[in-house]
Amino acid sequence: MIKSPAELALMAQAKAMTLEVHRRAAAILREGISTADVRRFIDQAHRALGADDGSSFCAVQFGVASAYPHGLPGEQALRSGDLVLIDTGCRVQGYNSDITRTYIFGTPTAEHRRIWDIEKRAQAAAFAAVKPGVPCEQIDAVARAVLAAESLGPDYALPGLPHRTGHGIGLSIHEAPYLVRGDKTPLAPGMCFSNEPMIVIPDQFGIRLEDHFHVTETGAAWFTEPQLDLEAPFGNR
Repeated sequence: MIKSPAELALMAQAKAMTLEVHRRAAAILREGISTADVRRFIDQAHRALGADDGSSFCAVQFGVASAYPHGLPGEQALRSGDLVLIDTGCRVQGYNSDITRTYIFGTPTAEHRRIWDIEKRAQAAAFAAVKPGVPCEQIDAVARAVLAAESLGPDYALPGLPHRTGHGIGLSIHEAPYLVRGDKTPLAPGMCFSNEPMIVIPDQFGIRLEDHFHVTETGAAWFTEPQLDLEAPFGNR
């Protein structure tokens, strides 16, 4: 559960590579492009940047498919006004990345903006609550409290957050401990987690912002800077 400085460096490299792949993938999007086309591009981009085996996994979801945390069967074609949710990662010397970005292709609705902003605040609140000694489950509770204040949930009810706020990561993409109710493991420096309190609006859309942090002596440090904007996810407005 506790990563060494060398392990943290390998994870930082993997995550930096995947964030760059996300940026490149956003640049190829066009009306009618298929989810399969985007997945192929992402795998090739990971390989070009030196990942161990291309993409270790890749989920590309457009429109209503984004409301399903693990997507829908079959492929979708991108349309104007769709949300784009891409969750992907790679390995560097066995150490994993896992980053999700959700943004709009076209013009967002007012509800897209509202839910994206709540998701952003929940992710930030979870990060701010990290301190050595804090139980893992408390980070999950903090994220859910942001949603509950906006009449989402409560708990695991939908519309709201249907899964844990985060998971450990290292040589396995999902490893203990977990940021979830019932995991009372105290946070300690060197632990690494995803931070992804996804919001699902059933049959409409979902928004997941996922970045990873490691616990420090004083709090948390991001491996990758979180997404700042729904319409310009990589600062290209």
